[in-house]
Amino acid sequence: MNCTNHVTSSHSNIPVADWKNEARLAARVRRERCNPALGARLVEHLLGGLPPAPGAVVAGVWPLPGEMDLRPLLRELHQRGHRLALPVTPPRGQALSFREWTPESVMVPGRFGTMHTEGAALVPDYLLVPLLAFDRAGNRLGYGAGHYDRTLALLPEAVAVGFGFACQEMTALRVEATDRVLDAIVTELELIRPGLES
Repeated sequence: MNCTNHVTSSHSNIPVADWKNEARLAARVRRERCNPALGARLVEHLLGGLPPAPGAVVAGVWPLPGEMDLRPLLRELHQRGHRLALPVTPPRGQALSFREWTPESVMVPGRFGTMHTEGAALVPDYLLVPLLAFDRAGNRLGYGAGHYDRTLALLPEAVAVGFGFACQEMTALRVEATDRVLDAIVTELELIRPGLES
């Protein structure tokens, strides 16, 4: 099924951190009705609208329960000759590191239920970033551990593309100074380019 309903954000007077926690809970509930296999549709939308540059190292993620499954996209990128990496999740509040992945890689368990490889260390040029909610201005609501905020701050030249279901869209997110605006968001329905939206 498609997950096409987006949510209006309520900008109340509660602190931003409390608002984000409430929004995360609501976003998880919305995501439960979505099919992770819709990730196969990202191949057309992303590679047709904002493909990685030739030779770019692309970072994806191994899907957590309920997340959109990026593996069809990662396999297509591998076929196109890109080196691929998956994050190794550090303790809360630290930046991610990345290890090379191929379709033949052996996966090992990491923190918070994540999976990664023990391949060569890589620095990505193009990151596919998981999210719980987004808006069309390119703002992202993550899981709250700060991993991607810190990682993207260390890779200012890298392209950052959020991915998720269309139902994870909100009219507007409340943001903080440490939140980086994404270059694009891709869903099962479309590629959204902040600043290029009509």
